[in-house]
Amino acid sequence: MAQMDWSKLLSAGRLQHPTAHQHPHRPAYEVDADRITFSAPFRRLANKTQVHPLYDHDHLHHRLIHSLETASVGRSLGIEIGAWLEEQAAIEPGTRYTIAGMVQAACLAHDIGNPPFGHSGEDTIGEWFAERFDDPSDLFAALPVQHRHEFIKFEGNAQGFRILTRLEMYRHQGGMRLTHGVLGAFTKYPVAAHVQKDLKGQVAYSGLKKPGLFASEAALFDEVAEATGLIRETSDFGPWHRRHPLVYLVEAADDICYQILDLEDAFTAGDLSFDTVCQALAPLAKSSRDAQSTEAEHITHLRAQAIGNGIRNAVAAFQKNYASIMDGTFSRSLIEASDVAGEFDKITYIANTRIFTARRKTELELMGRNVIRKILSGVVPVFEDLHTQDWDLAKLSDHHEKLARALELDLRDIRSPSDALHALCDYVSGMTDRYAVKIADLLP
Repeated sequence: MAQMDWSKLLSAGRLQHPTAHQHPHRPAYEVDADRITFSAPFRRLANKTQVHPLYDHDHLHHRLIHSLETASVGRSLGIEIGAWLEEQAAIEPGTRYTIAGMVQAACLAHDIGNPPFGHSGEDTIGEWFAERFDDPSDLFAALPVQHRHEFIKFEGNAQGFRILTRLEMYRHQGGMRLTHGVLGAFTKYPVAAHVQKDLKGQVAYSGLKKPGLFASEAALFDEVAEATGLIRETSDFGPWHRRHPLVYLVEAADDICYQILDLEDAFTAGDLSFDTVCQALAPLAKSSRDAQSTEAEHITHLRAQAIGNGIRNAVAAFQKNYASIMDGTFSRSLIEASDVAGEFDKITYIANTRIFTARRKTELELMGRNVIRKILSGVVPVFEDLHTQDWDLAKLSDHHEKLARALELDLRDIRSPSDALHALCDYVSGMTDRYAVKIADLLP
C-alpha cells in the first residue's frame, strides 16, 4: 500500500501561485494564519451561532471564539505529533513547528463557510433547494441534474473551501492563495458533491461522509492533492482522494473543543445543572474540587483538565494508527479510536438529549429557519431575472436592480445557472445571525 510523503504533504507552494516568494523570517503557515484571521468571513464568525443562536449572554461561545480555541488545541496536537515524527525520523528536525502551524491555520478556517444559525442553517438551505428542484422551472431547471446535490446537501465545509480558494482576496485567482499543505489539512471531505452522492453508500470511508467540494472548486482541489501527494481513487462516478493526515488533527481539535465546551456553555446558559456537567467531565478530567472554588470555577478547571486529557489521547490514537493514516485507509476520528471514546460518547448523548433539544434553542432555530427561507425566496427573483436576460446586468428590471443595490448582492461574473445559485448561497451563507434577521425584515 502506497504511503503518503511528509515532504509533499507539507507543501508551502501557494494555490495558483506555487512559486510565490517565501519570506525568510516569516513561515508560510504564519502568512496563511494571518490571511485567514484578517479576512471578513473570519471576522463574521463573531456573530454566527455555535450552539446558542442570538444569545445575550456574553460568556457563551460563538464560532469565532470556538475557532480560536480549536486552533489553540490544534497547535498543541501538531507540536506533539511533530515532535514524535521527528523522533521517528519521519520528518526533518524542526519540522514540528511547520506541522503545528499548518494545523493551527486550518483550524482557524475550519468553520469559515458555515451559514447563520449553525447546522440548522445548513439544513434549511438544503431543504429550500430540495423543494425548488422537486418541480424545477427556469433557473432551477437549467442546472444540470448532476450538480443539484451540492445545493440540496449544502455543506459548510465545501462553502469554506470556496471562500478560501475562490472568493476572498484574489477573486477567481486562487482566493487567499493559501499553501497547499494548509488547504489539504482543511479539507475534511476531499470529494466533490456529485461524486459523494453515489459513493457514500458504496465505499466505507470517513472522508466520504459529506460532500466537501463543489464542482466549481474541484479542479482547485486537484491542484492541492497533486502538490501534497494525496492518494487519488477512481470510481464509476468520478475521482476522489484519501484524507491528508493533518485532517485528523484538525478534526480532533474540533471534536475536543465543541464537545467539552458545549457542556460548559450549557451550564452557563442554565440548560444543565452543575452536578450533570461535573459527572460528564469528571471521567476525563480526573480532578477533585477545591473547597474554595465556586461552581463556575470548578467547571472551568474540569474543562481545562478534560481538554488536556483529550489532547493526550488523540496523540496516542494518531501514533497507534499511524500506518493506516499514512496509507489512507484509516476511517475513524482520532477521538473515536482513542481510549476515551466512551467518555466522549456520554458527552455526545447528553448534548443530543439535553442541550440541542433545549426549548429556547429550538425556538430560535425555528425562527432562524424562517429567516433563511424568507431571504432565499426574496432574493432569488433577482437571479431568475438575470437568467432570463442571458446574464446581462444592464437588462435587470428597475425593481431588481434597486433590490440588488439595496441588499448589496454580488452579481459579478455570473454566466451560468451554477454561478447564479452559488452566488445566492454565497450571499446567504455569508451572513451573520443578526444581519440575516435584518435583511429578512427588509423583504416583503
